[in-house]
Amino acid sequence: MSKGKEKTAARSELKIKGLLVEKGVKISKRQNVNELSLRGYGVTENEELLLTFYEALYLLDKGMLEIKDRKGKKVDFQRLLQHYKSIDENAWAKYLTYRDLRSRGYVVREGFGLGVDFRVYERGEYGKSAAKYLILSLQEGKPMSLEDLTRVLRQCQSLKKELILAAMNRRGEIVYYSVSQLTIK
Repeated sequence: MSKGKEKTAARSELKIKGLLVEKGVKISKRQNVNELSLRGYGVTENEELLLTFYEALYLLDKGMLEIKDRKGKKVDFQRLLQHYKSIDENAWAKYLTYRDLRSRGYVVREGFGLGVDFRVYERGEYGKSAAKYLILSLQEGKPMSLEDLTRVLRQCQSLKKELILAAMNRRGEIVYYSVSQLTIK
């Protein structure tokens, strides 16, 4: 069997069914919730797994997830993205950052407030130690004030985390910048 056919066969076996809800996509407990959770996806609620919109977009794009709405109608990538954009104007930048970091082998979890979008774990460290990096997604042409950036940086430093700016350019490419100090003269 060729590699392409093997990948397609593996993807079809891993198809997980999800339901579009207000806060994301729910996966029922009957499915492989534990396996997804161990791989750093979603949050367990009442024995179900709730995926964020960017996690659901990523798994949908990988062919591992099938989503339906409450009426039973299939939700494709574009429809899910439009729904996510109606909730978060920075949805596309967050999704591209998430996808890029996942493709590099990192486990990416939702940020815990503070103005950061993600917590990123070193390869092989998820579940063993705390996240080392906090990621803030920015889009070219959408400015952020120095006061806001300084506030986020101070909060990250108080947690002994490294702040990384994930800047998306107009072509959708992500460039990462480590921020360790801001000096305003």
